[in-house]
Amino acid sequence: EVQLVESGGGLVQTGGSLRLSCAASGFTFADYAIGWFRQAPGKKREGVSCISSTGNTWYADSVKGRFTVSADNAQKTVYLQMNTLKPEDTADYFCALATLVTGTPKYPGEYSYWSYGTQVTVSS
Repeated sequence: EVQLVESGGGLVQTGGSLRLSCAASGFTFADYAIGWFRQAPGKKREGVSCISSTGNTWYADSVKGRFTVSADNAQKTVYLQMNTLKPEDTADYFCALATLVTGTPKYPGEYSYWSYGTQVTVSS
């Protein structure tokens, strides 16, 4: 059974940093990608970043230069380092797994497995 266990959310002031972790287990696919998404109240879920099993990465324009995605392939754990946080980054954050892919999927419909999510609140 595929499981994605996420951790690291919380409350931080504007300009602060948080690191989210996503530990994946229960799969043996060679080609996959793990993406980060967020959803603020009343808004659609949006892609934030993604890293493929080959190390390719993608970032939404809104987080470029502030967020960094990385992976420990041996541990099947992906990290999202979030720096210079802004109030508009406040949302529930989710990690997700897309299988049998070689690129960096950007949209929720491309992912098959999801974490429960963690809340990130950036106070002004």
